[in-house]
Amino acid sequence: MRVWIDVTNSPHAVIFRPLIARLRARGHEVTVTSREFAQTVGLLERFGIEHTVVGAHGGGSRRGKARAMLDRSAALARFARARRFDLAVAHGSTDQPLAARLSGTPQVTMFDYEFAATMHHWNGRLASRVLVPAAIPEEALARYGMRPPKLVRYPGLKEEYYLADHEVDPGVAAELGLDPGRAIAVVRPPPEVTLYHRGASTDLFAATLARLLAAAPEVQTVVLPRTGEQRRALEGGAAVVPAEAVDGPSLVAAADVVVSAGGTMNREAAALGVPAYTPFAARLGAVDRRLIEEGRLRRLERPEDVPLGRRDRGQAPPFRDPEVLLDLILQAGRARVPHS
Repeated sequence: MRVWIDVTNSPHAVIFRPLIARLRARGHEVTVTSREFAQTVGLLERFGIEHTVVGAHGGGSRRGKARAMLDRSAALARFARARRFDLAVAHGSTDQPLAARLSGTPQVTMFDYEFAATMHHWNGRLASRVLVPAAIPEEALARYGMRPPKLVRYPGLKEEYYLADHEVDPGVAAELGLDPGRAIAVVRPPPEVTLYHRGASTDLFAATLARLLAAAPEVQTVVLPRTGEQRRALEGGAAVVPAEAVDGPSLVAAADVVVSAGGTMNREAAALGVPAYTPFAARLGAVDRRLIEEGRLRRLERPEDVPLGRRDRGQAPPFRDPEVLLDLILQAGRARVPHS
């Protein structure tokens, strides 16, 4: 089977790295496209994943996003027509579902936040299969045109599947000049260019970051900025700001605490047994609400909630079988007759 994977955000490079290896081990031909945004290209290069860069992020405005989506979708459709793929797969891509429909390619859309309405109204109707965690109820997705059998809900977190194959790099801390004998905090700022986060307050996050930075050198705070503006604001201060793309799960595994205003890094922390706090100011999704109920994620309410010391490093929670998720993806392409 000829499988096309579209990687549009830096966490997705980590998600698809083990999937690509497993697909190739099964004998499938895999082609990867990427988008210029955050550390996406840098991580793909770090992991040695060959890819074709198509387009860039459209910025914070709705008009910019719409223009970028249409331009990139058209370019991807031309790319896909020339290669005649059997299956297209993406996590949260707004471009691949339209491109796949235009090129006649079955498409699998994955996501784990149900309130990104603009994205889901497109993807829910264009995708051949939609894969989401079982924590997201069916009724939350019906308005996007996502219903069984197109909609498939899998148990647990996607992070519990792909991290089962991820080899933790013990050299990441040394790469950043961190002292393993002192506390390490990993911080991810709010996704200020995402539509679902627009207008949400970042005051709590800023106060929490200030508290962590004030605790230096006892606490080493690694900040992973999303934008150049965020990077410029942090450089020259007490924060450790990686100059290049960093292996996120390996950094999380080395951390004593994670504070992320996004989702993936908090869920990686939960999967790895690392204390995680979310100051996410928009509407919390079902996955994060479930993790909070289970005590695997904490809702940040005050800067003082975040501990400044070392964590207990007990046994990490069990992972899940990646082959289960892989089979759910491949089922969407098996009905198609292979190309001659």
